[in-house]
Amino acid sequence: MNMATVEIDGIVKRFGTVEALRGVSLSVSRGELFGLIGPDGAGKSTLLRVLATLLPADGGKARVEGMDVEKEYRQIRPRVGYMPARFSLYPDLTVEENLQLFATVFHATVEENYALVREIYEHLLPFKKRRAAALSGGMKQKLALCCALIHAPSVLFLDEPTTGVDPVSREEFWRVLGALKRRGITILVSTPYMDEARLCDRVALVRAGRFLDTGTPTEIVERHGRMIWAARGHDMPALLADLRAHPFVESCFAFGDWHHATPSPGASLARLREAMEALGHREVEIRETPPCIEDCFIRFASCQA
Repeated sequence: MNMATVEIDGIVKRFGTVEALRGVSLSVSRGELFGLIGPDGAGKSTLLRVLATLLPADGGKARVEGMDVEKEYRQIRPRVGYMPARFSLYPDLTVEENLQLFATVFHATVEENYALVREIYEHLLPFKKRRAAALSGGMKQKLALCCALIHAPSVLFLDEPTTGVDPVSREEFWRVLGALKRRGITILVSTPYMDEARLCDRVALVRAGRFLDTGTPTEIVERHGRMIWAARGHDMPALLADLRAHPFVESCFAFGDWHHATPSPGASLARLREAMEALGHREVEIRETPPCIEDCFIRFASCQA
């Protein structure tokens, strides 16, 4: 295992009576692409702001590149790139003016580090004279990533960079992150999209300021330890209610075109189908399927509650 680039030990952060982070701990290796996966309000943004030296913690310790985030923040800031969830570049500056400004702030030049942003910036070249405020959502995210990279940081903190952008831009963004990882850059990225977990080396499932589980996506799915029953029928809302009420089902949640049910020990899939048909459901289909990250999140969150 490579040496840790980011170390978090018992970090606590409170906003009045709200405990946004409840003693979380984590170690991220050099060159790792690590995902913080969870819904809005889970504490992901707060943790990234603490690591980026923008927000002091109320307890615990955190180190980036071996340096304390509170005591050595001045040395840390030139080594990290931070991209907040909300677009925060200068809206009245053009694309190229924003990039030049961020390079200058860190005593760098666009020319010396252009190789780092070339693949992303080429998409922006036709719009380099356009004001940042006039860019589309996907283009704003690309520009924000360029500005976070232009001083050649060794660590990137990206707060929900794919939220609100189209599927094609999401896919392009993750392909770029993979290329940056291959350059040896350590990346912590937060996202509410559970399906993006599979694109990370490791992830932490985050809920209410705590980590439900941490590991590779495969390890987390294996720790779920149960097969899922995927069910669908003619009347999906009524089917969901009846599945939840049946003793063969521990829990059931809507999942796209299917309902995902966790079966009770000893339950029979065939008998459950018969029971649903006896309740008047038509075109009932129930099949076994392996759990996904979202199933794991729901199960672990239920156990924590």
